[in-house]
Amino acid sequence: MAFFKKFINKISNDDSSKVMETAYFGTVKPDPNFNGQNDAAKLKKAIETKGVDEATIVEVIAKRSNAQRQQIKEAYQQSTGKPLADALKKALKSDFEEVVLALLMTPPEYDAFEMKRAMKGLGTKEAVLSEILGTRSNKEITLLTSFCCKDYGQLLDEQIKGEVSGDLENTLLALCKATRSEDHNIDDGLAKSDAKALFEAGENRVGTVCSVLIDVLTTRSEAQLCKIFQHYGKYSKQGLAKVLESELHGDLEDCLMALVKSAWNKPAFFAEKLHLAMKGLGTNTDTLTRILVSRSEIDLLKIIQEYKRMYGKPLQEAILQETSGDYEKILLTLCGTQ
Repeated sequence: MAFFKKFINKISNDDSSKVMETAYFGTVKPDPNFNGQNDAAKLKKAIETKGVDEATIVEVIAKRSNAQRQQIKEAYQQSTGKPLADALKKALKSDFEEVVLALLMTPPEYDAFEMKRAMKGLGTKEAVLSEILGTRSNKEITLLTSFCCKDYGQLLDEQIKGEVSGDLENTLLALCKATRSEDHNIDDGLAKSDAKALFEAGENRVGTVCSVLIDVLTTRSEAQLCKIFQHYGKYSKQGLAKVLESELHGDLEDCLMALVKSAWNKPAFFAEKLHLAMKGLGTNTDTLTRILVSRSEIDLLKIIQEYKRMYGKPLQEAILQETSGDYEKILLTLCGTQ
């Protein structure tokens, strides 16, 4: 909740958050002197070096765009007759291996991989499902569902039905449809009626009509949701985020809160998740890897800025405190500091 309150205060006073959509906020950029064959040769040598040359692997893999990495994979396959991912999997280990292999996948392929992993084995990592489906565009969701079907032989919605139930299942399945509005134009009248409907479905009655919350939060655009949240303040002194915390619980609350937070400020949502991944005893390296890899060519610069604003220290400093070795080096490289 901390960032949510800070952002509400910030949005009314700081116009610097209004930036051109065409601006690039990734930390990883294409190498202007890129040569796929040369990079493939460098990786082959690094893999075959006694003890493995991890520094070269970081330099090549983490400092090329995803499109360039796909060309490197193709060049390596052509020159060696073997997949680059297989060679790296044999040469590397632990969290460092996870990051490198993640970077070799295309974004939708990696999203599909993470969704599948979240539902694999005993127990389901519902927070991962909510994070991915709650923050991706319709096009990104369509592509990841295609990869789920192609790579794992099962429709994503069928997998979800087998893993979760009730209102959480309804929410995730609604997001899976990839039909959420992405219109930047705001309908003020609809925002007012939706705000009232949300108030009547939750705070203004005994028991919560979750279907109303789910319908509004999974169909309205992020811009429209922000206007709805503003109008909601006319009905409640608490604000919708606080109401969701008091009315709901567990995985459904986490999922709907992800939609609310992401609509207000997506980079801040990811900054909070990174903070929680490194808070207390132990570090959730799966979350660190997933966010830094998946956002490195989208908005990682903004996530780094939000992290500093929200927690008073650079994200890189937190990574230095919580990680070590080659894993630390590749994460810092993705942050643009190596």
